[in-house]
Amino acid sequence: MSDLKKMYTTVVEDPFPSELVIRLGETELVFAKRTWTIDGEEKGLRYGENPDQPAALYAPAAGRLSLGGVEFRGPGDGLICAATEEHLLQSGKHPGKTNLTDVDNGVNILQYLTAKPAAVILKHNNPCGAAWSEAGLCAAFEAAFASDRIAAFGGAIVVNRTLDVATAEKINAVYFEVVAAPDYEPAALDILKSKKNLRIFKLPGLAQLDKLVGQPYLDLKSLADGGIVAQFSFRNRILAAGDFLPAQATDKAGITVVARTPTRQEAEDLLFAWAVEAGVTSNSVIFVKNGATVAIGTGEQDRVGVVELTIFKAKTKYADSLAFAAHKLSLYELTQKAAADPEAAASLADIKARTEATMGGLAGSVVVSDGFFPFRDGVDLCIGAGVTAIAQPGGSIRDTEVIAACNEATPQVAMVFTGQRSFRH
Repeated sequence: MSDLKKMYTTVVEDPFPSELVIRLGETELVFAKRTWTIDGEEKGLRYGENPDQPAALYAPAAGRLSLGGVEFRGPGDGLICAATEEHLLQSGKHPGKTNLTDVDNGVNILQYLTAKPAAVILKHNNPCGAAWSEAGLCAAFEAAFASDRIAAFGGAIVVNRTLDVATAEKINAVYFEVVAAPDYEPAALDILKSKKNLRIFKLPGLAQLDKLVGQPYLDLKSLADGGIVAQFSFRNRILAAGDFLPAQATDKAGITVVARTPTRQEAEDLLFAWAVEAGVTSNSVIFVKNGATVAIGTGEQDRVGVVELTIFKAKTKYADSLAFAAHKLSLYELTQKAAADPEAAASLADIKARTEATMGGLAGSVVVSDGFFPFRDGVDLCIGAGVTAIAQPGGSIRDTEVIAACNEATPQVAMVFTGQRSFRH
């Protein structure tokens, strides 16, 4: 039998040319292939999405696109694509496509979260935990990790402040594949380098992400038949709590309903959640409390289904966190032990009761949805889980029913509209 582990350790030969040129009308965009000299050898991407897919990374080198009076990002604006050996402080196994796209999506989210120290943990190009905190970067990382310690295993961490010793020690206590920060305290870098397979990126632009906001990039989607769809990238219009729109709608009978306005804390959590939403695959919902994600639901086919699954996920993750805190065991391990150990069984029963009492930590949270709620069923589920405020695009023919669901709740649940969708595929 062949050694399947070699599939992940074998470097695929890169057949791509050193230059890529795209011409859009009269504008020529030139991209240069990015490689790194590692252990005296020039290396490009390790491989693409899967180990048997050759891949190459290209960075803008010349030409800048302007369409409809809008100037796009181009040469000089690069972050992950501009990383040289100077920025790759430790390579471990040199990066593959998913390592880079995880960091890139962290950048995508953090560009809207520059006001506070923030951390995003990503897995398979989706955030599994995110938080920001006035208390500093370590507090933000701890809150992001607590959101989903299971999915965080083997993930990528992206932060927007200089990474300090306290944060490095927390990171080193868990297995991660990638960490990216604008800079590192020397002692923190020494701590991180003790994990030989950890890929460490220094990206100074992470400290200046506010410069990217509002400036789109050319988003190219390849089709299975070789075709290409070109689009403006998503531009977030919700950059402050005041950018949310009042949730109000009028039905066919001429009756207008208006939702409660969020409190200051609810509005700040909704603002944070909408920023994270920009990096989550549709169809999705995100529950947030006190500046940290509680549960993230991604990639589902229907709006009510994603809420149901995210609530289930929240309960599972919450119970697991209680099991680990009490016994240093996962929920699965504690469940196995409880089958033969009365004390473990009693603890498991207590954990399940606490989980239900708090709805997996969702009670008191806020929720955002990347698309409007076409029916009130998804909103009723959120309310049943204990949310106090909701943000969604609005624009459904049943907006009055959805707002009514919030107004009928005891106490009333706040709702605001974003006036835009945030679908990401």
